[in-house]
Amino acid sequence: MRKNIVAGNWKMNLDYEQGLSLFSEIVNMVKDEVRGGQEVVVCSPFIHLASLSKLGASAPHVSIGAQNISQEPSGAFTGEISATQVKSTGASYVILGHSERRAYFGETDELLAKKVDAALAHDLFPIFCIGETKEERESGAFYDVIKRQLTKALFHLDAAAFGKIVLAYEPVWAIGTGLTATPEQAQEVHAFIRQTLAEQYGQEVADNCSILYGGSANPSNAQSLFSQPDIDGGLIGGASLKSRDFLQIINVFNG
Repeated sequence: MRKNIVAGNWKMNLDYEQGLSLFSEIVNMVKDEVRGGQEVVVCSPFIHLASLSKLGASAPHVSIGAQNISQEPSGAFTGEISATQVKSTGASYVILGHSERRAYFGETDELLAKKVDAALAHDLFPIFCIGETKEERESGAFYDVIKRQLTKALFHLDAAAFGKIVLAYEPVWAIGTGLTATPEQAQEVHAFIRQTLAEQYGQEVADNCSILYGGSANPSNAQSLFSQPDIDGGLIGGASLKSRDFLQIINVFNG
């Protein structure tokens, strides 16, 4: 059975003390507020991971995630961080394939397939991002783009391994732009993703996969987005940097 997940992506924000302060607020709020069985994931910069894992130990609904890993296990790769190192901090999730990594750092589907394998080999759950640019949306090619991203980066996995993947649909045109897909637009793509999974792995695997919406979700639109039948939560950017906004989004599942 798929889980409802609200994941915060802090991106390259907050110094060490600011991160600990924000996370402490989130943990204290979530302890009292999570009633719908939803999982909360905080994906922080690397500097916070170990400390957040310790702070979150008393909050069973809260997990920690990194924002990237190397595809390499170790070695002379200055500035990189391996899946083993991330796992050793106590983190259990890692964001892979985010549109910013694809656009700014040239990450390809083929490279991401290797990163997915590295994450799974070290018991990290990938939150794997897929989605189209504004040009791809306007040209009508977005379904082909999404299917290609799934096929090249994930469909080498068998059904058991794929069962550890969380997907996040992020329309690139709606990230940091103030634009948001309508609930109907988002549902349409989420349904297409689930159908594509069913064609590859069967309906049971597709039905058990959590698919998050990752395009500028916020307290004012989370309810309408998360009420769609194929949207299982959100990958939250800016709103995850404000504890009360983040809590409001988490509370959507308390019903």
